[in-house]
Amino acid sequence: MSTPAIAFSGVAKRFAARGRSGEVLAVTDVNFAVQPGEVVSIIGPSGCGKSTLLNMGSGLAKPSAGQVAVDGETVVGPNAHVAFMLQKDLLMPWRTIAQNIEFGLELRGVASAERTRVSTRLLNQCHLDGFGAHYPHQLSGGMRQRAALARTLAVDPLVLLMDEPFSALDAQTKMILQQDLAQTVAKEGKTVLFITHDLDEAVALSDRILVMSERPGTIVEQITVNMPERQNPMKRRKQDELGRLVAQLMDLLKLDASTDVH
Repeated sequence: MSTPAIAFSGVAKRFAARGRSGEVLAVTDVNFAVQPGEVVSIIGPSGCGKSTLLNMGSGLAKPSAGQVAVDGETVVGPNAHVAFMLQKDLLMPWRTIAQNIEFGLELRGVASAERTRVSTRLLNQCHLDGFGAHYPHQLSGGMRQRAALARTLAVDPLVLLMDEPFSALDAQTKMILQQDLAQTVAKEGKTVLFITHDLDEAVALSDRILVMSERPGTIVEQITVNMPERQNPMKRRKQDELGRLVAQLMDLLKLDASTDVH
């Protein structure tokens, strides 16, 4: 088997308790690996440590125990092989969309001509043709998230860490961007670790789904999505298997009609 793109081995994370002495154990005994080109979603109750895992995967936080490895190398700090996409697009309002896309390349000292080539390709690939010279305030929320995805892909990361990137969008725009993401990831052969609270989204986009417990979070179940058309979430949504898997995930999360999901 090939070296995992990203792997968590015996990972735990403790934080100092706010306003009182002692520590809070956020996650414990987390063990899983994501293979190159695989899309894996993480679901679980609010506060179970999903975002904490991504922070450790990106090198923004260090495990209190265990280790995280990217392409076989232990993560000890921010890693050039990993890119992060968040719920907020975080585009810089004083830069054009093309300049935002090129920002990571600029930080790496990539020549102007090459930056332009990359941003032009990604503007086309992310359906933003003609908007490279616009500023973020001139684009809709969905278009800004497309630009954020293009910026994430511009640095050619091995692993994309995505923390609920579509949760602030309306349902129709969300499904369109899920389709864009799936097609782009398939075309680029990228590895994705994706956090979501949307169970339909998890099934529609993923090869596998990891289910976390309440805090301290740990992986309590791994569900393989045995459905074709991972690059076509719209088509997956029309299959009966999606509903069956969503029902299974609801049972694992102990969700029912009486559950307050807010």
